[in-house]
Amino acid sequence: FFCWTTTKSKIIKMKLALASLLVGSAAAYSPSSFSGSALKASSNGATTSMATGMGVNGFGRIGRLVTRIIMEDEDTDLNAINAGSATTDYMAYQYKYDTIHGIAKGTVEVDGDFLVLNGKKIQTSRCRDPKEVGWGALNADYVCESTGVFLTKEKAQSIIDGGAKKVIYSAPAKDDSLTVVIGVNDEAYDGSEDFISCASCTTNGLAPMVKAINDEFGIDEALMTTVHAMTATQAVVDSSSRKDWRGGRAASGNIIPSSTGAAKA
Repeated sequence: FFCWTTTKSKIIKMKLALASLLVGSAAAYSPSSFSGSALKASSNGATTSMATGMGVNGFGRIGRLVTRIIMEDEDTDLNAINAGSATTDYMAYQYKYDTIHGIAKGTVEVDGDFLVLNGKKIQTSRCRDPKEVGWGALNADYVCESTGVFLTKEKAQSIIDGGAKKVIYSAPAKDDSLTVVIGVNDEAYDGSEDFISCASCTTNGLAPMVKAINDEFGIDEALMTTVHAMTATQAVVDSSSRKDWRGGRAASGNIIPSSTGAAKA
């Protein structure tokens, strides 16, 4: 593509970042392949880049890794992070050190309520109601919802009410919000939707394979088995689980069968 200037490109760009995290590899996302910037004419007739204003609601694993990707992309400008109860000092520590992905590139500093990444000051907040963040005033037009709480249009509307233009869920929606899997049905997004789900990690891993088989041969019925990476909800040592007896076993030493919503998606 020569130049992407549409809202659709910006949503797809953030979804590519989220999708790459959901399938386990931030390296799979290539900012140079998908430009989400618009171009404007400067006073001397040259063109300059207008970075897309971004925000992150929730600073857990997904929120922190999305932040890393945004910070490496010159076409995006991260302006706000709503981080729950974490102090700015703790946010800096969590962002810089990641057991799986290693130490973050560049500098990580703190200046009051600002997280300073590579010299860029980013406003942080600790609002239970994301409307209170004031996304619009902070020039955060596109917000990654990564708390896992605001996964319906009704709940995520508070982010829009705070001034954001679009909300991208980093998890499966719990209502009829549009679900998009890159390479599978991204053409379904026409730019009109304000709430878009990135589906789940299992769905992002399964859907491309299912699509390829279905397009070539057709599928009447299918079964799948997923071996999931360890998550924060699993036990480090054997313990108990009310939901699933096997779910209480130590994650590092067991392959634990579990249910998934990927088939429904």
